[in-house]
Amino acid sequence: MELRDYIRILHKSWVMILIFVLVAVAAAATYSLMQTPKFSASAKVFVSTQSTGTAQDLAQGNSFSVQRVKTYSDLVAAPIVLLPVIGNLGLGITADDLAKQVTASAPLDTSIIEIAVSDTDPVRAADIANAISISLAAVVQTIETPESTATGVAGVSPVKLTRAQEATVPSAPVSPNVPLNIALGLLVGLALGVGAAVLRETLDTRIRNERDVEQVTDIPILGGIVFDSKAQDRPLIVHVDPRSPRAESFRTLRTNLQFLDVGRTDRSFVITSSIESEGKSTTGANLAIALADSGARVLLVDADLRRPKIADYMGIDGTVGLTDLLVGRADLADIIQPWGRSKLFVLPAGQVPPNPSELLGSARMTYFVGEFNKNFDVVIFDAPPLLPVTDAAILAKSVGGALVVVAAGRVHKNQLTGAIAALGNVGASVSGLVLTMLPTSGADASGYGRYGYGYGYGADDADTVDITPEMGSER
Repeated sequence: MELRDYIRILHKSWVMILIFVLVAVAAAATYSLMQTPKFSASAKVFVSTQSTGTAQDLAQGNSFSVQRVKTYSDLVAAPIVLLPVIGNLGLGITADDLAKQVTASAPLDTSIIEIAVSDTDPVRAADIANAISISLAAVVQTIETPESTATGVAGVSPVKLTRAQEATVPSAPVSPNVPLNIALGLLVGLALGVGAAVLRETLDTRIRNERDVEQVTDIPILGGIVFDSKAQDRPLIVHVDPRSPRAESFRTLRTNLQFLDVGRTDRSFVITSSIESEGKSTTGANLAIALADSGARVLLVDADLRRPKIADYMGIDGTVGLTDLLVGRADLADIIQPWGRSKLFVLPAGQVPPNPSELLGSARMTYFVGEFNKNFDVVIFDAPPLLPVTDAAILAKSVGGALVVVAAGRVHKNQLTGAIAALGNVGASVSGLVLTMLPTSGADASGYGRYGYGYGYGADDADTVDITPEMGSER
């Protein structure tokens, strides 16, 4: 993944990331508020040695004190030190419980011991720290004092502990650290949100933009049709609202189609898709209207003999059509119907037969494909999707070219791969791809202006004439 991929993911999933951050911050704040505040008080004890005052004695005594500091630090949490504290202050707890509240530390190469005590009561924390410092000095004095000699003279302790700093009552708790917890919650939430967004994008195999298509195939993308929530109500957008941005995207597709397969003499194409509901029928119908508006003689054939829709979209009688032509019940001249004021003709599907694949792959169908090419500049065949049935692949082999419709956010990469493979297995070529249902906003909407979205004719353009070149000469 490149940097722009991560930027697109952040743009696309910012709401989910924000939710993760808010939940993590709320959890950290709740945890902090539920914790009982604890206060910390510390006292410092200085360790010194008894000496005669000579330089050598002082050096030896200082070295001895530094070595003893570590040992005395370990004594701080020992019962021998803590039990007198518990008794003097009346704490009513065991030495082990008090030891969990006490920590002792000694800076490197120093003779100072710092005793820190944490407690829910700030006054009690200070009292315990001071009491421990006194108890530690007494214990060390006892331990380090040698026993009485034979002469009856009591020994003198070579070490002396003096309280260098008295513990004071703390004014603010040391835990919970609410700002720190919230900051950590924010960072954790941000990391989880970004990770979830990247994981979702990695696991999502849907085709959502042009780059996703390029990862699957190098077949050229001829155009893109933006999503229209009212497409069901107005499928023929080029006819109903020719000045809309969506209608302009079909004209862009028509223009790009002029430069497709320039070596082919016959300009006929099968419009199909990987799965159902990708907008292939509306794409074929609108493309046919746009081609006819440019002056070309166009035939729109409903070759979907399973779920025909062209007759309903175009508002014509579909009871007799291609099926009747293939079985010999009707003549071509009797079932082709002109549509509108341009040179557009429509051949509906007719009755749904029990054997669509066999009819579309028959020699009679191949013959009529040739007849269509002789009489029309462009022939558009609306065929069923490729993955459920083989009709479109069989027909595309006879026609010579296929336009595969790819619905953004609906079809998966493996489905598009399978659809292209289905055409390749029968020797049919894919002339190009058409992206449909492109989002008009969000991270995946960028870069679609070149497909016609974002540009439409205004009211001042009422007299504008479409001067797009014809697809071919009229025959």
